[in-house]
Amino acid sequence: MTGLQMPEHFLWGGATAANQYEGGWDEDGRGPSIADILTGGSVNKERRLTPPAPVPGEFYPNHEATDFYHHYKEDIALFGEMGFKVYRFSISWSRIFPQGDELTPNEKGLEFYDKVLDELEKYGIEPLVTISHYENPLHLSLAYGGWKNRALIDHYLRFAKVLFERYKGRIHYWLTFNEINMLTQNFGAVFCAGMLDPADLCEQSRYQAMHHQLVASALAVKMAHEIDPENKMGCMLAYHNPYPYTCHPKDVFFAQQYSQIHNSIAGDVHVRGAYPGFALRYFRDHDLHIEMAPEDAEILKNGTVDFFTISYYSSSCVSMTANDGETTQGNGSENLKNPYLKASDWGWQIDALGLRHVLNEIYDRYQIPIMIVENGLGAVDEIAPDGKVHDDYRIDYMRQHVEQMKEAVADGVDLIGYTCWGCTDLVSASTGEVKKRYGLIFVNKFDDGTGDLSRMPKDSFYWYKKVIATNGEDLG
Repeated sequence: MTGLQMPEHFLWGGATAANQYEGGWDEDGRGPSIADILTGGSVNKERRLTPPAPVPGEFYPNHEATDFYHHYKEDIALFGEMGFKVYRFSISWSRIFPQGDELTPNEKGLEFYDKVLDELEKYGIEPLVTISHYENPLHLSLAYGGWKNRALIDHYLRFAKVLFERYKGRIHYWLTFNEINMLTQNFGAVFCAGMLDPADLCEQSRYQAMHHQLVASALAVKMAHEIDPENKMGCMLAYHNPYPYTCHPKDVFFAQQYSQIHNSIAGDVHVRGAYPGFALRYFRDHDLHIEMAPEDAEILKNGTVDFFTISYYSSSCVSMTANDGETTQGNGSENLKNPYLKASDWGWQIDALGLRHVLNEIYDRYQIPIMIVENGLGAVDEIAPDGKVHDDYRIDYMRQHVEQMKEAVADGVDLIGYTCWGCTDLVSASTGEVKKRYGLIFVNKFDDGTGDLSRMPKDSFYWYKKVIATNGEDLG
């Protein structure tokens, strides 16, 4: 590790999403999103959708979440104290267009993000904004069926245009969709595409929805560059890192195919501007008929991204030859457990070296700048007798991953930023829990809805502050 350096202007920071953090779900003209009809859950209890509206007596954790809407000044001040260079957040679509398909935006919603940007500018923190992050306006799901309907492209572009024009010169880094490749998994039908009909868990609906989002992304990239040539547009993938379960050639080839389908279809369209051959074969072999307009090929070709971003939490194994291995959960997936790795409280296997592997794989393929915009450890944090949270396990997780980032940079990867996920505690997307805490800042909020929402730095807060101050030199 001696002598390994991070780039001089590396963007250290943290990441959140409006639906999991912001709260204020029905304030100042905001309309409901799909997240607002998702009940709480746990690792052993699935979240439930309750369309067409929240049900009295049910608990909906995203309604208040951890209340950035009323604590944004306090939270951004803490981000500033840590020394953040960048803060990734999303803008709630239904706060700007309550139904999603109106022609004019909600001014009060725009004013809220004006104030957020004011605070970020006060501390010299660069905003990195996700335009759509698991928060489809509920009306677009109920009236249109979600992203399987091509009509959503125009509604999304109207939303994006308002953001590009309103915040021109204030926001330069944008991500079009969060974890768009989750649409290759059942998880993505609701979260990515806002498709609430159980029949739309099928591949036909999911890949159709992904195509519409890829077209929308390409059009947004082109629009953003035209409105402000200084805009940098990125894609965002949940990067799945599959290892072959055995050295059997069938397992090795299956791992390659798994990565092609779950990572590289979306990645190739975003960066190369066209569907790869293996995607077209997959569609044929699985009898998928993706409706594409005549102009779509040219749209995708002309709307490629400037940089590539990922979420990375864990890895897993896949196999064509083994069907009796123990399974393990991951970010939106369930595959075979790797016997050589430890796991988090939620069963996600910890694999820091896998991050170096992934970064090299992406950069070798695309040769454009990369940013890690989600990485972190969901854990049960306890307040110690001294009144503090001593989360050495989170520090250890982050240290291992930062070490491998430095190795990847030494390998020649053009890595430009790192935003740890849930820099402050928020609601887990998959389980709806606050108990699954990711934050470097403890928020006094619990899964029964109680808590005064006070904030307190954890030990990891001070560790990360030191890492940022030394540009990754001092990892403790």
